Amino acid sequence: MLNMVRRTLSKGVGALALALAVGACSDGYVRFPVTEQAQRSLGPDIEVVVLDATNIDGFTRPARGFAGTDLPTGRNWTYMVGAGDILSVIVFNHPELTLPAGESRSAAESGFQVGADGTFNYPYIGQVQAAGRPVDQIRSDITQRLREFIPDPQVDVRIADYNAQAIVVSGEVREPNRQPLTAVPLTLIEAVNAAGGFTDAADLRAVSVQRSGRVHTVDVQGFLSAGMRQNNPVLRNGDIVSVPRRRAEEAYLLGEIARPDVMDLSVEPITLTQAVTRRGGLQQGRADARGVLVFRRQQLLEGGVTRVWTRVFQLDVSDPAGLLLGTRFVLEPGDVVYVLRSPLQRWNDTISRLLPSAQALNLAQDLQPE
Repeated sequence: MLNMVRRTLSKGVGALALALAVGACSDGYVRFPVTEQAQRSLGPDIEVVVLDATNIDGFTRPARGFAGTDLPTGRNWTYMVGAGDILSVIVFNHPELTLPAGESRSAAESGFQVGADGTFNYPYIGQVQAAGRPVDQIRSDITQRLREFIPDPQVDVRIADYNAQAIVVSGEVREPNRQPLTAVPLTLIEAVNAAGGFTDAADLRAVSVQRSGRVHTVDVQGFLSAGMRQNNPVLRNGDIVSVPRRRAEEAYLLGEIARPDVMDLSVEPITLTQAVTRRGGLQQGRADARGVLVFRRQQLLEGGVTRVWTRVFQLDVSDPAGLLLGTRFVLEPGDVVYVLRSPLQRWNDTISRLLPSAQALNLAQDLQPE
């Protein structure tokens, strides 16, 4: 497969080089603004766009907003007793009905364990249904049934050990684990913190919660950054929280930049001016500030056929107005930023040399596993 892609790219570059050789400017060097004739010579698969204040907003996507979750927003929580829970039952002034804890026995060890059938056995009254009921209902049941044997019994029921309900946290957290649910509601953020917190590679915008056979996506970053309360849901019994690894979303800075490098776009939106500035700006005395180019792979479905072409954006940052304009151009994954050499560099050499590299970088993005 990769060999076939390489052959296809090779043929495309050869055809492009031929077109450039025929249609280049008469002296072979870049002149700004680039003439329509020079742009047409690149062929239909290459589109050159000179960015200015009138068109830049049409070629940049707005910064990605925060998404809400489709999980139910109800935050009421009542713990339902289940099989495996251990109950502490106390009848005041009747110590014979309370299992003694003793010095070496904890409350859990001296309590009543709910069996697999959801019941436990209590003196005088026999089996008590516990599973699927809150402790208040269990207390009322025991109180009512004990009245046949004890006048006005005062009963207290508590959960000594929580074993029946739990959630699981997995993926890009430091300590994946199983966490029991208790009478205190457990939120998604609290569960992640109890699992050691997110790793550096975690994608906070695509955390999933599997519940009742459905997978819900939660933008945790929306809660942390924008205070979206619904993006910190209360977890329910059986929930599986999975934190995915953040996918690489990169732009590439090449040419006459102080520190050519790869720019990570997965954490925050980055504009063209930000990217160049964070890498030390243009090479003083070497860069042609009129020729900041951005190569971007485009595709569009037309009549059932996908059309693929390359857009080359050109921005003139030789004055502050151009730098301000660049703050409105948000880079996208796979973009290749290239700064021309000063004072002049061959237009056709620049495009023909960089295009296959830009296509290969975009192809590498496409071949990355999900």
